[in-house]
Amino acid sequence: MGDLLSKINSPEDLKTLQQAQLAELAEELREYIISNVSITGGHLAPSLGVVELTLALHYVFDSPRDKIIWDVGHQAYTHKILTGRRDRFSENRRYKGISGFPNRSESPHDAFGVGHASTSISAGYGMVCARDLAKEDYHVISIIGDGSMTGGLAFEGLNNAGASRRNFIVILNDNKMSISPNVGALSKYLAYLITDPRMNKIKKEFLGMANRLPQGERITRSWGRFEASIKAMLAPGLFFEQLGFRYIGPLDGHSTDDLIHIFHKVKELQGPIFIHVLTQKGKGYAPAEENATHFHGVGAFEKETGKQNGHSKNPTYTSVFGKTLTKLAQSHNSIVAITAAMTDGTGLTEFSQKFPDRFFDVGIAEGHAVTFAAGMAAQGYRPVVSIYSTFLQRGYDQIIHDVALQNLPVVFALDRSGLVGEDGPTHHGCFDLSYLRHIPGVVILAPRDENELQHMLLTAIQYRKGPVFLRYPRAEGVGCLMDSELKALDIGCAEVARVGGNGAILTLGPLFWEAMQAAEELETKGISVSVVNMRSLKPLDTELLRDLAQRYNHIMTIEEGSVAGGFGSAVLECLSETNEPLPQVYRLGIPDRFIEQGDRTVLLKLIGLDSRSIARAAFDFFGPPVRIRSANVKYKASSKLHDLRHHR
Repeated sequence: MGDLLSKINSPEDLKTLQQAQLAELAEELREYIISNVSITGGHLAPSLGVVELTLALHYVFDSPRDKIIWDVGHQAYTHKILTGRRDRFSENRRYKGISGFPNRSESPHDAFGVGHASTSISAGYGMVCARDLAKEDYHVISIIGDGSMTGGLAFEGLNNAGASRRNFIVILNDNKMSISPNVGALSKYLAYLITDPRMNKIKKEFLGMANRLPQGERITRSWGRFEASIKAMLAPGLFFEQLGFRYIGPLDGHSTDDLIHIFHKVKELQGPIFIHVLTQKGKGYAPAEENATHFHGVGAFEKETGKQNGHSKNPTYTSVFGKTLTKLAQSHNSIVAITAAMTDGTGLTEFSQKFPDRFFDVGIAEGHAVTFAAGMAAQGYRPVVSIYSTFLQRGYDQIIHDVALQNLPVVFALDRSGLVGEDGPTHHGCFDLSYLRHIPGVVILAPRDENELQHMLLTAIQYRKGPVFLRYPRAEGVGCLMDSELKALDIGCAEVARVGGNGAILTLGPLFWEAMQAAEELETKGISVSVVNMRSLKPLDTELLRDLAQRYNHIMTIEEGSVAGGFGSAVLECLSETNEPLPQVYRLGIPDRFIEQGDRTVLLKLIGLDSRSIARAAFDFFGPPVRIRSANVKYKASSKLHDLRHHR
């Protein structure tokens, strides 16, 4: 840790430094962030790009009285370090450590909790109105960027805030460098001129005098057109001006001197202000500058080279999905792939390279992605929309109204379903089973392993009656043998993998393997259970469920989704519709609370979804060996885990 950084425990400490010292502190911060993230993993490139911007904000404004609101929050590492969490930064994203995103319960300096994109302007404007209602006096600053301006919510907030004429500062962190030629002497001079109080006083007096003249209104309009023309010529801010914001920029986002100068001036201006800064994502770390996409969110790596640590033993579900879709697209010209700013994260990089005309990255606009896919499906194409489970929530109305209501055959690949690990509660895909299963006409599939995933993807693409949701976790596969030939599965037909006499364990998704291991452990204690891979939440294999209810007094359900309204609830509803006596049903799943961050294996154990926890719960539930109601066991199944699981 550098000499300057070691003395900074709060924004007040930062203000004791000379402005000339901030460049040195910026370098120390970058070194500190790189060193820690190389061990913990995290959002490296976005945070490296806003070091100077964050320093200038905390140097000029008075947090936590002034509200600094980060969009997405993956740019907030410098903010966290400067606001009292420097010594805990080595615990970033770890279980019981600090969050990788702003979190209101963690610090008063985190004005608003975030993890999803495009929220900062709406949240900031809400605080502006709350401030004005309470007749208080403080600044509200919303920082947005890194793709978040592609989200419609950002423009809804801009439209509302700009029309209000209330004091509000929005900063666009533009790290795409698309308009970098505008950064120069004229642009910088214009920004200084716009914020100069003397010029603003002259302008105010001139317009006031003009309004008193016979042709005053005409003069005022002419001045506005002249000013807009100058801005449009020198800076791309006319659009924001039309929304009601005073546009300033673009500015060099790595010049603390320029930023501090402008921020001081902006504090004195009235009305909505839009400040445009240009930054370089990954600034100060060569590997991240060269490949900002890879270092956007990265695991542990070698600091000196940027090389990723470790090597996956088995392919991830994400990579299997991407390769399978690319393979299918070679023989199905109607297949198109759609994602929302997550090409690499959803495994679609190879597809985008091989089929560029059939690949669409719509930006951070999940609702648009869904309706866009519906439009393509209505014209005969087979859109496959790959979006993280937690982000698909943002397109819920479009799923119901634009896809399901019209029975359009859109395939949704729900990556990161279940617990995602270190990104924590903003990113866990806990709720998709609950929020999707009651929509009429949909199909919901969940593979037990990576081999079944490839077959289910083919099944989903061949299904023509309506939308199909295919959910899978952020995890490595189990290492099973991959079939070379793909085959369509019977939708709504479960697989009985193991037969026992004490009861049945019904699973949905890869927790099947945890259940199989638990069943083997129970066998050593004299309890024998059937294990069923249900494969499909909707439709359920109702015939099998009724048969199990006739045979067993005890049924356990296991899901890596919210236990409230999820798979187990669907099983209970199904059984309640029979005229047979109901068995006891014990549901295991993600409890009705937000789950903290941490390694996925740690979290599964924490909530009782690892094999040992399942075995303990099952031992208590199924009890001593009992005879099933009927001895006529008709299932054909493997009886041991190793019979089913073929390692490479």
